[in-house]
Amino acid sequence: MGKNITAVAIIVLAIVLVLMIGSYYRSRLGLETPSGSVSTTPEGINLPEGFKMSVFAEDLIAPRVLAFDPNGVLLTSITSTGEIVALPSENPDDPVAEKTVILASGLNKPHGLAFYCKDSCKLYVAETDSVSVFDYDAVNLKLSNKQKIIDLPGGGQHFTRTLLVLPSDSGDRLLVALGSDCNVCDESDWRRASILSADMDGKDLKTFASGLRNSVFMALEPQSGKVFATENGRDLLGDDIPPDEINIIEEGKNYGWPICYGKNIHDTDFDKNVYIADPCRDKIASHIDIQAHSAPLGLAFIPDNWPSEYRNDLFVSLHGSWNRSVPTGYKVTRFSLDAGGLYSGSKPEQVDFITGWLDADGKVSGRPTGIAFDPYGNMFVADDRAGVIYKIVPHSDR
Repeated sequence: MGKNITAVAIIVLAIVLVLMIGSYYRSRLGLETPSGSVSTTPEGINLPEGFKMSVFAEDLIAPRVLAFDPNGVLLTSITSTGEIVALPSENPDDPVAEKTVILASGLNKPHGLAFYCKDSCKLYVAETDSVSVFDYDAVNLKLSNKQKIIDLPGGGQHFTRTLLVLPSDSGDRLLVALGSDCNVCDESDWRRASILSADMDGKDLKTFASGLRNSVFMALEPQSGKVFATENGRDLLGDDIPPDEINIIEEGKNYGWPICYGKNIHDTDFDKNVYIADPCRDKIASHIDIQAHSAPLGLAFIPDNWPSEYRNDLFVSLHGSWNRSVPTGYKVTRFSLDAGGLYSGSKPEQVDFITGWLDADGKVSGRPTGIAFDPYGNMFVADDRAGVIYKIVPHSDR
């Protein structure tokens, strides 16, 4: 009897080990693996009345940028593990990630993602030291034929690189955002603290806009086609300066860093030079100022199929402070804008949309990063602390 029990135990253990090993190698080879169970809105999270929030995918470690492929499949970059993953869902009316497909692994801190589909479909991926382009098979969820097209300075204090395709009648361009190598300094590499521009094959690399300390995410305003970007301000000037920013990025313009911030305020803590005229007078001021140390990351304009009071408005994820005596951020906020991303008065109305990741005791349960909308108007928000992607819909009956 004892021998039989021992034999059964050994068999069960062997089966468990085989399943675990199989799961590991399936994931490494890019095969499908379960994405994890789906839960309802996390306890303590607050949304406006009439909205519903659930977990679309979990067990992702630290998802960052979100991008939808031509078939509506959501992709995300996992910077900390060097992976790009796809999260297919079979039900467009109530999408849930049924599985996780690893499209690429072994990458060097991948962050930015950008699809470009003309005769064929390409996926551009920004690693910390390069930009590469892959052939993308949307039917079978496969990446192939990786080609490095741009060399970038790797690492630094700000190591993420972000991508945006800028349409143009004279030829589409690929924008690449790179943060500074420091908190505040004069950079020695012309590519840092800027947004670069290149042909879609990586040629003709040049500065698109400069004086940008760390523009972590970019988005196109749908009516004007203008480039909007979040900007993380410098540290060590106290709790409330300088502001973090939303900027409208224009080609050939300088946005002031390291000697100016916000509404063209001279940073005399860093720049001790004496000027006859204001050194910030010819720089581009911020479009919107945000509470210092909020760490704005993802941004997305709200689609027209949302309630009419949200039309033209902008969502921004505030990742949260690490160096403020009273923490701030840890939420998704909404800026009320006019057509074309403009506003009247001294500043746009700012209303918190998702809160609760920072509780009254200062405990942090989540940190939002990327934001994206699918064609049906579902909103998706990545959380690199909880390792999940949330889905938000604008009506409780959806």
